[in-house]
Amino acid sequence: MSPGDPVSPASPAGRPSLIELDGLVVRFGAKTILNELTSTLTGRAIGLLGPNGAGKTTLLHTLLGFHPAQAGAARVMGLDIRLQHREIRRLTGYMPENDSFIAGFSALRLTRMLAEITGLPRAAALERAHEALTWVGLGEARYRKIGTYSFGMRQLTKLAQAIVHGPELLILDEPTNGMDPPARQRMIRLIQEIRDSGRTRIVLSSHLLKDVEDCCDEVLILKAGRVAHVCDLEAERRANRKFLELEIVGDAAPLLAMASARGCECAAAPGNRLKMVLPEGVEIRDLYVLAAERDIQIRRLNYKRDSLQDIFLKAMENGHGGL
Repeated sequence: MSPGDPVSPASPAGRPSLIELDGLVVRFGAKTILNELTSTLTGRAIGLLGPNGAGKTTLLHTLLGFHPAQAGAARVMGLDIRLQHREIRRLTGYMPENDSFIAGFSALRLTRMLAEITGLPRAAALERAHEALTWVGLGEARYRKIGTYSFGMRQLTKLAQAIVHGPELLILDEPTNGMDPPARQRMIRLIQEIRDSGRTRIVLSSHLLKDVEDCCDEVLILKAGRVAHVCDLEAERRANRKFLELEIVGDAAPLLAMASARGCECAAAPGNRLKMVLPEGVEIRDLYVLAAERDIQIRRLNYKRDSLQDIFLKAMENGHGGL
């Protein structure tokens, strides 16, 4: 079994946007938790970021139909959260932040039972439970009671129960929180393998920016219950790689002329420094070739790449709605 093998028919090519939010409002009593969220998210793996209390878990629970929305609308995989929440849950695997195990159950028994709840026949559920638990690395430990497990093993059990039925969407709420570095790296590799299978899309909520940066291609940042920023990480990575600053020895004019002829945006700066923006199709190595042709030495080359931490901090500084 591959982790994303669907039990239900595979989604057709050209899947709809994964999440569409249209003025979504959620209140608990008089307190507004989510305030007019509007965004369309299309990534293979979407990261959900925000400080404590920003509304991340509430948003996940609302998308799954656990909390009613007081205003606005939202769709998950093209399905309306008000009218089709049961279908959304059938197609989704959910790994909650907090443990929710049954005392005295082995990992195999629990995972098999949860597979049956999704609609799998008993024999298929048992087979899938064995495969999912083995795939996450529990092996023979799957027969042991969960109460004897380490924290990391319990996290792997939660991942196994979330993927056992081959969901089209996998929602992960703080999957590496509290794990030691080796266990965290194993969890990240498993999430990346699920993502790269192309059969299951992912929503990953975490306060660990590195986890989101390692696993996701699109990020939604919440602040105080509002959308602070939406970021296409792949586009950011491509764009940031092309902003260069060079320090050279030699005459800058020929290099500037040749680079400009290749479509680069160029500017000279004090101290034999050049600033360039490279277009599609021009790589850093091409600059070294051009420089060598005119006996120009590139002594230093830097490119600035905004990290997800930079993007997150800017979103926190700028508030909401302006990004």
